[in-house]
Amino acid sequence: MSENPSVPAAENSSALAVLRAPQTARVLAASLLGRIPLGAAPLALLIFARETMTLTVAGLLVGAYTAGMAVGQPMLARRADRWRQPPVLWLSMVASSLGFALVAVHVNLPVTVAASVLAGAGAPPFESCLRVLWRDLLPAHQVQTAYTLDIAVQEAIFVLGPVVTLASVGLVGPTGGLLAAALFQAAGTAWFATTGAVRRWRGESAVRHWAGPLRAGRLRLVLGALLLVGAGVGSVTVAATGYAEAAGARSWAGWLLAAQATGALVGGLLYVRFGGLRRHATLPRAIAVFAAGYLPLLLTPAPPAMLVLMAVSGLALPPLLTIAFVAIDEVAPPGTVAEAFAWAATAFSVGSAVGAAANGALLDAAGQVPVGFVLAPLAAATASGLVLLGSTRNRPVTA
Repeated sequence: MSENPSVPAAENSSALAVLRAPQTARVLAASLLGRIPLGAAPLALLIFARETMTLTVAGLLVGAYTAGMAVGQPMLARRADRWRQPPVLWLSMVASSLGFALVAVHVNLPVTVAASVLAGAGAPPFESCLRVLWRDLLPAHQVQTAYTLDIAVQEAIFVLGPVVTLASVGLVGPTGGLLAAALFQAAGTAWFATTGAVRRWRGESAVRHWAGPLRAGRLRLVLGALLLVGAGVGSVTVAATGYAEAAGARSWAGWLLAAQATGALVGGLLYVRFGGLRRHATLPRAIAVFAAGYLPLLLTPAPPAMLVLMAVSGLALPPLLTIAFVAIDEVAPPGTVAEAFAWAATAFSVGSAVGAAANGALLDAAGQVPVGFVLAPLAAATASGLVLLGSTRNRPVTA
């Protein structure tokens, strides 16, 4: 795709310029539509299970779905790297929809748990499929903007997902959320997989290795950092719930997490708007800024002030993830980029789950609300140190 030499690169790198490029708005919107189940399915599984099952079993179904995604996404992305995207998307969507249907039927507990795993393992790999398209659709100087825009607007998934579930349950009953999750990913698959750029895309021809992209040491370093960052983000979900309960209104937890998501959206848009920030951005610096943004949460002020601090804590996440994705694109071995992006999503989600579980145990043991906000900056600082240590052995990981 050619660019107009009379237009400055900074202006050509705006979010609007990216969205105006042929097919970019469509693939971004389609992938977001197909990813609505990421925000909808956990709540849908909980609501469905609580009709006839214990909270422990309900949590087991959500955990099974999440574990299925953690394993399935890299494996599906590997197939896309070696094959083509549309067949992988269609087949995975059918498998995931079958999983949701079997959960809704609820034959017995073992089948329902296995069906939850299938629903997660078959979730179409929209994130990795989308991110490998950007270099085909856009000139090099717009790719970072596309990454940041994707990261920022995907916050809508976690706002719209629960709303979709609650509305569907209200209309159809306990199975409504499961039905909505299947329908949204089917619609997203149909829209995304029929796009010209998606149908034309082919992975690079390369010598294959059983470890895929994980054989690259620098990639493992970035993934380790993302796992720690994810642990920090996941821990704050639990900490916010503990803070809200101590404040006397559990509903504050939802508002606090919404404020953080809003901060992430704003941070992403600011990073797109001010291109000068990218000239000095490195992964260790971005993680350090991210860690610093979480430190004020230790003050645990009154809820209105806490809303502001939560919004501030979200600002640095999109720039951090953008820099990480650029690094992944650079260091992934040829022919493995889609799988590498899927491993990034898996590392972040696994870290988030571990961080939430660890922080729950920490809060129960300590009984002090501020303690719940210690893990996030600590995990992020460790991630920054890990990348810095790795950078002394390799060239620095930069944007």
